[in-house]
Amino acid sequence: MAMGVHTASRRGGRSRRRAPMAEINVTPLVDVMLVLLIIFMVTAPLLASGVPIDLPDSRANALDQQPDQVTVSLDSTGAIYIDDAAVPSGGLPDALAQLRQGADGSYPLVTLRADRRIDYGRVMAVMGEMNRAGITSISLVTNGSVEAP
Repeated sequence: MAMGVHTASRRGGRSRRRAPMAEINVTPLVDVMLVLLIIFMVTAPLLASGVPIDLPDSRANALDQQPDQVTVSLDSTGAIYIDDAAVPSGGLPDALAQLRQGADGSYPLVTLRADRRIDYGRVMAVMGEMNRAGITSISLVTNGSVEAP
């Protein structure tokens, strides 16, 4: 029983009430917390980037996730996103300038995700703007593939 309340007892003609005794069963609470922990552990990697993109396949090795990394995405229509925020047309140089961090003006690790149906020239134009802004190390993100091309 989760909570026990004792009734008044008669002893010697007087009625004496005992204080209610509350006992908390923590087992269901722990069970629920473990289930929630598992759900968050499974879904957290899936929420890394919110822009839906059909990535090309590659047999490249996986990249390490870093907390200060910035993701630049190009969807199938050619729209550019920095993390989950859309970049207006012609606004990529200004958006890249805002990524500078630290006293030395360095950039965080930048990963580029591009849809497989997008024109290669569009991807190269975005990479050229990144290079022009001073971002010289860009990681390209792909899906894992089992077979060699």
